[in-house]
Amino acid sequence: MLAAVRRSVRSWAAGLILFLALVAIVITGFGTGGFGGLGSLSSGPKGDVLASVDGKQLTENEASDILNRQFGRARQEQPELSMSTFLQSAFEPIVDQLILALAVQSYGERQGLSVSDRMIDREIVNIPAFRNFAGQFDDATFRQALQGQGITEAQLRQDIARSLMQRQLLGPIARGTTVPEAVAREYANLLLERRQGTIGVVPAELMRAGVTATDAEVATFYQRNRARFTIPERRVVRYAMIGRDQVAAAIRATDPEIAAYYRQNAATYGPRQTRDLQSVVLPDQAAAQRFVQQVRSGTSFADAARAAGFSAADISVANQTQAQFAGTTGPAVARAAFAAAQGAVIGPVRSGLGYHIVRTERINQTPAQSLESVRPAIVQAIEQRKLGDALNALIERVEQRVADGANVEDAARAEHLNLVTTPPITATGQVPGQVFVLPPELQPVLRSAFELDPDDPEPVVEQLPNNNFALVGIERAIPAAPPPLAQIQAQVRDALIQQRALERARTIGQQIVARINGGMPIAQAFAQAGVRLPAPEAVNMQRLEISRAGQQVPPPLLTLFSLPQGRASLLAAPNNAGWFVIHHGHRTPGDAASQPQLIASTRSEFTTSGGTEMAEQFARSLEQVSGVERNAEAIRRTRDRLEGNVAQ
Repeated sequence: MLAAVRRSVRSWAAGLILFLALVAIVITGFGTGGFGGLGSLSSGPKGDVLASVDGKQLTENEASDILNRQFGRARQEQPELSMSTFLQSAFEPIVDQLILALAVQSYGERQGLSVSDRMIDREIVNIPAFRNFAGQFDDATFRQALQGQGITEAQLRQDIARSLMQRQLLGPIARGTTVPEAVAREYANLLLERRQGTIGVVPAELMRAGVTATDAEVATFYQRNRARFTIPERRVVRYAMIGRDQVAAAIRATDPEIAAYYRQNAATYGPRQTRDLQSVVLPDQAAAQRFVQQVRSGTSFADAARAAGFSAADISVANQTQAQFAGTTGPAVARAAFAAAQGAVIGPVRSGLGYHIVRTERINQTPAQSLESVRPAIVQAIEQRKLGDALNALIERVEQRVADGANVEDAARAEHLNLVTTPPITATGQVPGQVFVLPPELQPVLRSAFELDPDDPEPVVEQLPNNNFALVGIERAIPAAPPPLAQIQAQVRDALIQQRALERARTIGQQIVARINGGMPIAQAFAQAGVRLPAPEAVNMQRLEISRAGQQVPPPLLTLFSLPQGRASLLAAPNNAGWFVIHHGHRTPGDAASQPQLIASTRSEFTTSGGTEMAEQFARSLEQVSGVERNAEAIRRTRDRLEGNVAQ
């Protein structure tokens, strides 16, 4: 399991360094609610500063948010995975990569690299999550997607700017790495290597027969393994939701408000003109003048544009308002185009992009919309605004009551909020001995609850996804400790018996391995174990077969392909289930001479991974010259809090 987590973390880290789909991460998250890159999504305190460089900081909240979301993603693939196990392999690499990304960004800015608004806009319109059913960028879809992930446009633009900045620095390095064909050929030969062997198992369950433990032995085992049975710190959390549902009942759009909104938005609901235009921009005035002369001499605009190297899609824009056209060409060009008659050609008009020639192909007139026809949309807009104002006012009142000294119960009662009390819960959302599931959208509530000082637990208002909030407090904190032995004596006894059975299985496995390595046939070595064991299974595989299996390769097969020919080895089975006995009987070398496609694909794969390695090494060198200041104690505290092991 840990190996799979390590591979997942390495893959994620490489994606962070090479910024492959960082924007998609921002928008879609990892199935657990999305996140905004290095930008904090929390409205509360940022916690400890884990690292800083040139005034930029990586805070505890930022790192914890990403780690929690990565844990949620890993849990989808491995439901039995615990936060403690995940952090063993994921914590240091992820925090390290976040600090590295901060250093790369800082270095780029010091070198004068910049990211323009136009570059960011181009990335945004190309994000699939922001497109409508027609495949076009849609502002309403854009706003809805951001709201659904609980991030602002400013946060998104900042994350994209970071991605583009880092791409400028590391992209060319990653793309510039190649691997010689001779090296790729040797690795392809290795992939075609075939190994034959045997894999047997010594199950711990078969060794439990006759194993006992006295009460005294159980007590001694419990004392020596208290950490094994320790329940992490738990807290009884109290929270009250604060959202539009709490204020919606009193929100209505009145007739005077509707009429005023209609008048104030006359430009939207009144008569409207758009134009279908043909437009080209040329680099110098002389070329632009020649283009105009061609068109005015009878050449069609499309033919003249084609001769200048433009396709039909390059020159045509439909249903443009003057403001929209000005956004892509410039105010002067748009004014001239919208002052011209239908069929007229204007230009050249100079802008920062060059010399524009524009033909007005069609003028579209949209009549005014009556108040009654747009009344439903106006009512929705007014009520949405009033809902937002009412929600902000409610949050301000709650925060003021907390600032004045109210506890969570008093503040909730004063504002008629429904207060929910959880059972004693760990920082990872678990309730030992009970089936309890905290909804993913309430993870910020849990994080805030474990950041409160149990000796002075002043409530906080925490932001949640979908523009919701929660008033968060705690009733009490239960320090990390093992339960009394009397409560878990049967569990401790079973653990002791299982450990003894596992030790016995290991001894038998070691004896089998020793007999095989001493020259005894496999079947005979198992037969002399003194216990009836499952029959060993023969294995005959190419290395390429297990390579294609990715993360699903059983560890015994990996061991088989690492053993010298003729040797046997012992390997622990997952979950303390026993021990594998692996024997490598015969090796047939591979020859890729007849498979040039395999050599080519191997070379391509190594070129890609080599590019990743080069980019990471370059980023490491930037980190060294950027003067990154790491706060080791704050990093340790962050990990402890995530594991629920904060000392009280």
